[in-house]
Amino acid sequence: MSVLSPPTPTTQRVLPTRAEVRAVIPDRCFEISTARSLGHLALSLLLTAIPVALAAAFLPLSWAWAPVWVLYALVTGTAAIGLWVLAHECGHGAFSTNKTLQDTVGYVLHTALLVPYFSWQRSHAVHHSKTNHLTEGETHVPRPRDQSRPTTRQRFGRTIHATVSLFKMLVLGWPAYLLFGATGGPERGLTNHFFPHGRFESDLFPPRWHRRVWLSAAGVIAMHVVLIWWAVAAGSVAPVVAYYLGPLAVANAWLVGYTWLQHTDLDIPHYDADDWSWLKGAFQTVDRAYGPVIDFLHHGIGSTHVAHHIDHRIPHYRARAATDAIAAAYPEWYRHDPTPIRRALWRIAGDCIGVEERPDGWYYTAE
Repeated sequence: MSVLSPPTPTTQRVLPTRAEVRAVIPDRCFEISTARSLGHLALSLLLTAIPVALAAAFLPLSWAWAPVWVLYALVTGTAAIGLWVLAHECGHGAFSTNKTLQDTVGYVLHTALLVPYFSWQRSHAVHHSKTNHLTEGETHVPRPRDQSRPTTRQRFGRTIHATVSLFKMLVLGWPAYLLFGATGGPERGLTNHFFPHGRFESDLFPPRWHRRVWLSAAGVIAMHVVLIWWAVAAGSVAPVVAYYLGPLAVANAWLVGYTWLQHTDLDIPHYDADDWSWLKGAFQTVDRAYGPVIDFLHHGIGSTHVAHHIDHRIPHYRARAATDAIAAAYPEWYRHDPTPIRRALWRIAGDCIGVEERPDGWYYTAE
């Protein structure tokens, strides 16, 4: 189903059971190969390291070369998302049957990217368990449209609104989510992935998870110490910004952009408690056309995400076969939008203001 097609009322479609959907996915899609996962890890490490090595060898650290450093950040940050995706796969248990190896790889990779591994493993699991739930969802949860107040789009125009939305999401969105729970479900209020106490205490991180939250925070703190040591040793913060923070900002933008596009558009419904079910929510995930190069670098995370939400145990190298099986068996539920990514992102940033209730769910409205 294209996101651009008129939404079909869910009451006119028969929602399959979870068991029925699982039955159409080939059993081989659940086979995890540690060797194959490690091979993908080695490839992503190599592709990320190559631009770093080239910059270190040939790129002067001066303002005159700033445009080239921007290009370096774009290339390196884009390559680094491959590592991000593999760490995410570790958190889901789809990287290896060896849990110790899996958590070690995930913890190291995510910590290197300033991500609290276990904390995000927990909040991301909540996102999967409550996908497109209007009040209990986690990340990119919409707010009902207040018809009594003018929107920023009505006050400033679509272009300004879309530009500000893109900046807020792609630049500020990831740290705002980790530190304050921005775009999280309203029932949980303020949350913090490093300090789940005081005003940040919530069921997002129950007491049994506190030790893992602290372990995650310790890793990120240690990474900050390394970065500070690097700047002191170099006598300047410039190499830290140029080599590391620039690509990190690009990687964070990719991460937020992916998640935003996977669960948001004008015909993607969210459901309140009376209408929501796990499978109905999972089927509101959208696969999009990122092209072969990005799919290769990012292990198909954007083009096979429906299957990932149907069952996160599927490793990324089996996700295409699972996606094809789901799409063939349930074309009335499977969502794929061929709109070019830049156009889709601009549409969402400019038109997805707030949601309003319709007979079959809560949908974004542009006005």
